[in-house]
Amino acid sequence: FVNDLHGLINHVPKGTPLPLVLLGKSKNALLSTFLFLDQIVWLGRSGIYKNKERAELLGRISLFCWMGSSVCTTLVEDEEYRAKLKKSNERSLALIKSAMDIVVAAGLLQLSPEKITPRVTGAFGFITSIISCYQLLPTRPKIKAP
Repeated sequence: FVNDLHGLINHVPKGTPLPLVLLGKSKNALLSTFLFLDQIVWLGRSGIYKNKERAELLGRISLFCWMGSSVCTTLVEDEEYRAKLKKSNERSLALIKSAMDIVVAAGLLQLSPEKITPRVTGAFGFITSIISCYQLLPTRPKIKAP
């Protein structure tokens, strides 16, 4: 439980949103409490701690702390997943645009005129221009994950 207590006093990276900071600190506090109380429960089960009713009560409290910690962890991980998914979507779009730009360049260089006709070159160029405009939008619409 000391490791999670240490997590409470550690500094968080600058720019971390306050709700994520609070959730992370809550997770640390709850998990640390669970692990501490679980030691008392273990002492009760082993017969060292004699107050059986108190040990059972502490066992329930510790399980609620563990559940709360798990909820906090789920919320933090979900938010991090969403941020990574957004970045992944942006990178995927950049990759698609770059691949299409290769076709446009090959068409302009007439490297394969029978396959990359002027229409194909124009269509790909138009699509990559639209993608470029989309990438420049200050607040892009959210892309929903499948």
